[in-house]
Amino acid sequence: MDAIQNIKVGALVKISEALSSSLDLKETLNSILKILAESFEMQRGTITLVNPANNELRIEVAHGLSREEKERGRYKIGEGVTGRVVLTGRPMVVPDLSKEPLFLNRTQARRDMQERKFSFLCVPVKVGNRAVGALSADRLFKGAVPYEEDIDLLTIIASMVGQAVKLRELAEKDKQAVISENIKLRQELKGKYKFGNIIYSSRAMEAALEGALQVADSQATVLLRGESGTGKELAASAIHYASSRADKPFIKVACAALPENLLESELFGYERGAFTGALERRAGRFELAGGGTIFLDEIGDLTPATQIKLLRVLQEREFERLGGAQTVKVDVRVICATHCGLEEMVRERKFRDDLFYRINVFPVYLPPLRDRKEDIPLLSDHFIQKYNRENKKKIEGINRAALDLLMAHRWPGNVRELENII
Repeated sequence: MDAIQNIKVGALVKISEALSSSLDLKETLNSILKILAESFEMQRGTITLVNPANNELRIEVAHGLSREEKERGRYKIGEGVTGRVVLTGRPMVVPDLSKEPLFLNRTQARRDMQERKFSFLCVPVKVGNRAVGALSADRLFKGAVPYEEDIDLLTIIASMVGQAVKLRELAEKDKQAVISENIKLRQELKGKYKFGNIIYSSRAMEAALEGALQVADSQATVLLRGESGTGKELAASAIHYASSRADKPFIKVACAALPENLLESELFGYERGAFTGALERRAGRFELAGGGTIFLDEIGDLTPATQIKLLRVLQEREFERLGGAQTVKVDVRVICATHCGLEEMVRERKFRDDLFYRINVFPVYLPPLRDRKEDIPLLSDHFIQKYNRENKKKIEGINRAALDLLMAHRWPGNVRELENII
């Protein structure tokens, strides 16, 4: 194998490594042009791709062009040498650019063509049989030399670029499918968690929901209070989906379910190397909730250190990830919930008083089921219908004797206990 063949094989190996080392298409394509420039005396090079939105060709990445020159590189399919290559799906060689009427010099990068003559090689980038762009290279004009080997090499490289473009198309298709699915899911959730879908007839529950609805479309922090099983998570969902943030994320965090040593990193994220096993940066729940709402269930279980960071988020709308120094700004609404007596915890110095005053801006108290027993028949029917659908049953209701037993029960587990019994 001669020296030139060694260079070609080495370049193809490097390009293959570049394609497999990054999922970022622009980064990969820039690496390919850099390898071409280093290996084959390429003066300038571009990879031009079709924009599906307007069917226009646009330079995606360039070597040897300024940003302004690159931005001028836009063509219609069939226009100029590059457009012709994409239209026909066949390579073109222009031995001397200064003598080619098809060459447009749209980028205005080749102002010295009369003094320094360039050859222009352009091959199509294909996905299957479909041309999706072009790979082009400028080389100094060396007279009547054969270009077949150069075109063959560029064609191989262009086919590798085509595979990368195909992967991006598939990723974009998957991304759009996920976006569409998320929009559909949010619409379903918005319908499911409407205030009007909450089952009640009691005055106690009506008063609680009136307060929640009143604050829903504001930016105020809400504190939902009540025993376990009274529907605090349901109320938080209804508040979010009745707000102007309904189309943004609603992130739930069960503070009591997370170990103390994981809670801070779960809420605020961490940087690579922050602790053993932190192999890459990870966004926390506050970042994931950006633009939307975060629901902190059982906020009384927060550690003192996490309470301080939460207070800063509420006051300044910023924090640092665990192990990081960069300040992260967030736009997020906070809804908290607790079954604890936070006032008593403040007196015992288990909960910060300044944080309590921050989250207690608009308290909503959800009554226990024993204080709204008139809702038991409605809730029972609702759960019967729910589990009829899930289990393909046709149970019509419960008899009077069973209902009397339900009405006489104290319900320490509240609505959750009633659902489990049904």
